[in-house]
Amino acid sequence: MPRSDHYTGLAGDSHGPLVQPVQAAVLLVNLGTPTAPTAKAVRPYLAQFLGDRRVIDYPRWLWWLILHGVILRVRPPRSARAYAKVWTSQGSPLRFGSEAVAEALHRELARQRPDGPIQVALAMRYGEPSVAATIARLQHEGVRRLLVLPLYPQYSATSTGSVIDAVADALKTLRWPPELRLVNDYHDDPGHIAALASSIEGWWAINGRGDKLLLSFHGIPERYVRLGDPYLDQCQRTARLLREHLRLGEDELVVSFQSRVGRESWLHPYTDATVRRLATEGVQRLDVACPGFAVDCLETLEEIAMQNRAFFIAAGGGDLRYIPALNDSAGQVDSLAALVLRHTQGWPEFAADYDAEAAQRRQADAHLRAQQPRARSD
Repeated sequence: MPRSDHYTGLAGDSHGPLVQPVQAAVLLVNLGTPTAPTAKAVRPYLAQFLGDRRVIDYPRWLWWLILHGVILRVRPPRSARAYAKVWTSQGSPLRFGSEAVAEALHRELARQRPDGPIQVALAMRYGEPSVAATIARLQHEGVRRLLVLPLYPQYSATSTGSVIDAVADALKTLRWPPELRLVNDYHDDPGHIAALASSIEGWWAINGRGDKLLLSFHGIPERYVRLGDPYLDQCQRTARLLREHLRLGEDELVVSFQSRVGRESWLHPYTDATVRRLATEGVQRLDVACPGFAVDCLETLEEIAMQNRAFFIAAGGGDLRYIPALNDSAGQVDSLAALVLRHTQGWPEFAADYDAEAAQRRQADAHLRAQQPRARSD
């Protein structure tokens, strides 16, 4: 990601090391993506993703046998065909969409805090660029304060919890890790809810409004909720706040959960069953939004806009119309910038009155003093 246009360095003396101002960075983290829509590229990505104990918590020996003995032999070709349907000349939609969000956020923070040496970087929990490599690079570039912002509005141990694990593992390898803050979730953040509502209303203004609005969230096993995961409650709160903003009745907005795998019971109702049911009940135009996804990806573009659209039509529905994710829209970028500034209060680089030149002078003076011989006490 581009570095701040306002970053400069000061040399302490002609022979000493470069003195840099203390830098701050925002690290956006998204799920990740294979490098190509091929079985060969998908297999290591799935191995890393499905091998994460946060995602699948079965006993390791049992899950290793299932994963390597069955799943990684069967699923990569099928997943590769799905990725091929959404792959573009730019590559993976999740990858270039996340990069666009990071770049737009960098520009917005630079506009609001022109004197703060603030970087915005992007990492993927699975695949590249990795969390560990990105944090190591930021430290090498002088970052001493780091805000980690996972692009998951609702918290789950399977998503944000796994990012926390990856960040902790990365910091263990550093001799001098940066000061750290982390955004746990933003499922009910007023700016985020307003951005979602505005996006849906804008889409309706152009395309007309369907008979019902379905909010499809990514699912997790029901057992995880019983163990204390707050994900279900947060999804329901997002839906409730969005319903209020859109002024929709209880029967006009429906919630479901998608992307289940395996035989274990996941959060209900399932999206595929829901779209079929709505079709049989006479719904002809079904609008679908996915408020759990910050950026369009395989789960939205292929699973919802293609697979579930086909399910809906086959069951007698007229058309299923997918409303795009927020992506790098002004609403999403503005809400994320406000979130960043709220979570970094007290860090001078994010203050509106930050004086970069004065901070550089102080560091240069401190560097010069450190280079001078200490007076002997005897």
